[in-house]
Amino acid sequence: MNALDELTESFSRLPGIGKKSAARIASHLLKTDSSFNIRFSNQILSLQERIKPCSICGAWTEEDPCPICSDIARDKTILCVVEQPQDVATIESSHEFHGLFHVLGGVISPLEGITPDKLRISQLLERVKLGVIKEVIIATNPTVEGDTTALFIQRVLQDTQVVVTRLASGLPAGGDLEYADRLTLARSFQGRVKI
Repeated sequence: MNALDELTESFSRLPGIGKKSAARIASHLLKTDSSFNIRFSNQILSLQERIKPCSICGAWTEEDPCPICSDIARDKTILCVVEQPQDVATIESSHEFHGLFHVLGGVISPLEGITPDKLRISQLLERVKLGVIKEVIIATNPTVEGDTTALFIQRVLQDTQVVVTRLASGLPAGGDLEYADRLTLARSFQGRVKI
């Protein structure tokens, strides 16, 4: 295996990149200016040194606490619970949520050995017990594991004074009914709202 094959193999291990895409990226880097490749490799080398989870919310950050937790303009009474740090960036890109976040670090999945004690659920309960948070929005993915995690969090928080809500799920905007699967349609009917 030569250096190009090794690099292709490494890129193909990244999520969402197959063998063909990995080969194109490796070939592109071979043709690219070496100063770009040096800068790119240095960025990869320093990534884990520079980026750490926020000590409060668990989102990726270079400064601790992160800019979201430090922002005095954010609504400190609403907390959005997500599975992974990248979910924070996804929700932030919508510009619709102005509260704080809490990253669980995964979802409950007994088959994969992920039990509630391996997630940041105890830290969530500690944040809620401070008495500032009035609503917890559960924004886990609409999967069996995400739903199980949401239900577990709801039960953990049932003796607190916070309102626990879940992001709506169902038909996407601009979608056609004929292309919706059974589960999506079921969730749409369950989550219907009065107009």
